[in-house]
Amino acid sequence: MAAYLPSANRSSSFSPLDNRILPSSTRFSSDLASTSDRSLAVSHTFDPPSKRNAVARAFYSAGSTYTYVSDGSEAHSLAKEERIGVLLLNLGGPETLHDVQPFLFNLFADPDIIRLPRPFRFLQRPLAKMISVLRAPKSKEGYAAIGGGSPLRKLTDEQANALKMALEEKNFPVSVYVGMRYWYPFTEEAMELIKRDGITRLVVLPLYPHYSISTTGSSLRVIENVFREDSYLSRVPVSIIRSWYQRDGYVKSMADLIQKDVEKFANPEEVLIFFSAHGVPASYITAGDPYKDQMEECIHLIMQELKSRGVHNDHTLAYQSRVGPVQWLKPYTDEVLVELGQKGVKSLLAVPVSFVSEHIETLEEIDMEYRELALESGIENWGRVPALGCTPSFITDLADAVIEAVPSASAMTTSTFNSENDEENPFNYAIKMLFGSILAFVLLLSPKMLTVFRNQLF
Repeated sequence: MAAYLPSANRSSSFSPLDNRILPSSTRFSSDLASTSDRSLAVSHTFDPPSKRNAVARAFYSAGSTYTYVSDGSEAHSLAKEERIGVLLLNLGGPETLHDVQPFLFNLFADPDIIRLPRPFRFLQRPLAKMISVLRAPKSKEGYAAIGGGSPLRKLTDEQANALKMALEEKNFPVSVYVGMRYWYPFTEEAMELIKRDGITRLVVLPLYPHYSISTTGSSLRVIENVFREDSYLSRVPVSIIRSWYQRDGYVKSMADLIQKDVEKFANPEEVLIFFSAHGVPASYITAGDPYKDQMEECIHLIMQELKSRGVHNDHTLAYQSRVGPVQWLKPYTDEVLVELGQKGVKSLLAVPVSFVSEHIETLEEIDMEYRELALESGIENWGRVPALGCTPSFITDLADAVIEAVPSASAMTTSTFNSENDEENPFNYAIKMLFGSILAFVLLLSPKMLTVFRNQLF
């Protein structure tokens, strides 16, 4: 495994924190480094759709999820007494073509992306290495097509600044931080800044409207590992907004963008509204991930809002960005586009519903690949709703969500962690074992994979 060892003449090295590829200039404190090889921290509990409602604000605090109702007075009082921080979480993306392969390694080395059961966990890094090397050339083409890198860091920084300003306008001063899961600035770096600045109360706001163990869940595991290993951070009250797709501000902001773009078509009433969401492996949903339920509820809420405005267009939902040999959430975006063309749909408006910032899945996958496929399939009029970005109504609603979450914050304790909770369920474990076995077989026995890996080693 010599290929994985850091070297003074390499442009990248592995951090002791979690074995991700990081440029050699990156340094973390001993507090953060001590989290190496720790077990995963989040204990996932999922509410069925029937237990959620479109108005309630659900927060996650010290290991439990509950609904908090506030008129804002308590939060404003706390803002005067304490140093409040807001941590925005996002995926991250390679900023240059040189960053693509190490970014992909970080992505696939995450056990919430490739979920191997215990007997196969020794394969995590080798699999991540092989997949990243194999996928890097194709991914570089995609990033080259959108300017040579992901705009996600720049756009997330803009959202952070807009959120800070929106909160200041509400007389609610906060410090806003950005933490990316797989590239700069990493979540651990943001946690160091939070500690340095002496934040005494923290709201964690993932920029994923819908909860999934592969997005929000993965970032929460990182945060909780850091918290329980740091004596200062472990005492900081924290409130985590696990999902916010049901908030009126988000729903109405999405409806505003859709309605505006529908009206751009020559015959607006004929436009099919095509929601395209990022997919996850179907096994995650079987194991209890609420992503599919939340996505379907979200689409229902948006369409109800549009109907209240007199927009009665047909709509459909599909899932994009699948990778690997396993089944992902269906229907698949590319297959549905072909079917719609065959059925005679002529006008289509694509809505990237799970993305709040432009990045490769919108700028390249939807705008280029899917648009071309749609036109080839017989769809004549194509449109695409932009990501929410810094839309004022959206940012204002995020600011309201932060204020509502502040009073619910409480300190995390080690008693709230149950790292092997998901392994204790025999059914879930069997699913992971099957998934891991298939993945190990495909990746380790494929001649193409072996050739790629051998070239990297020698």
